[in-house]
Amino acid sequence: MYQPSFSLENKTAVVTGAGRGIGKALAIGLAEAGAEVVLLSRTENELKETTAFIKDRGGEAYYVVTDVTDREEIRRTIDKVINNSGKIDILINNAGMNIRSKAEDVTDAEWSVIMDTNLKSAFMMSQEVGNVMRAQGNGGSILSVSSVAGQTALRTGVAYGASKAALIHMTKILAFEWGKDGIRVNSIGPWYFETPLTEKLLADEKYLSEILAVTPLNRVGQLKELIGPAIFFVSEAGSYVTGQTLFVDGGMTINGF
Repeated sequence: MYQPSFSLENKTAVVTGAGRGIGKALAIGLAEAGAEVVLLSRTENELKETTAFIKDRGGEAYYVVTDVTDREEIRRTIDKVINNSGKIDILINNAGMNIRSKAEDVTDAEWSVIMDTNLKSAFMMSQEVGNVMRAQGNGGSILSVSSVAGQTALRTGVAYGASKAALIHMTKILAFEWGKDGIRVNSIGPWYFETPLTEKLLADEKYLSEILAVTPLNRVGQLKELIGPAIFFVSEAGSYVTGQTLFVDGGMTINGF
């Protein structure tokens, strides 16, 4: 009675941006918790590699090459998932990008591509999968990957920060509207983690020292440290939690620049 279940057995989870970095780690973690994982991204070779890795470790996974900024592609992909798996229980909105430009230098094209990738894609995926979950009649869980940049002003760029702040607020509104349908919507907000996208930045000793100076745990995160928070949110263990953002940040948001 008092043992919360973190198991994802008999659950089908869709993960966007799943070929590398945070998305790859979350896909692997969900599979290890028992979920059948459907990996989405535009890069097939990365999807193949991650899918094979999961299967080699005894997990269930397959991939669909998808541009999640295109609603028709999203719909076609969801149809494939329903035809193959019969349902969707969990959605992880992880697809994201950044272009590091000073505010005065941001172009309209840069603003649009960042907003489309980080925010619009998450809304369209949530909207389409939410409709599926609603029709299934047994609720579901949506988890978006935001950022501490959505909470704190950083040098990551105005478009990126604005997209992540909007994602955090969108999480609250979707949770408010869809709670009656048993659909829980939450997000996690990472700080710096060791990924292919941060490798060059963290190799700069001066930049790294500045990062660590505002991080109480005095280190960057390891990807495996995002898996536990994610599984909590999407499993029965987090069944009474919705509309929340958990900053997985080594304490950075209690300090800041």
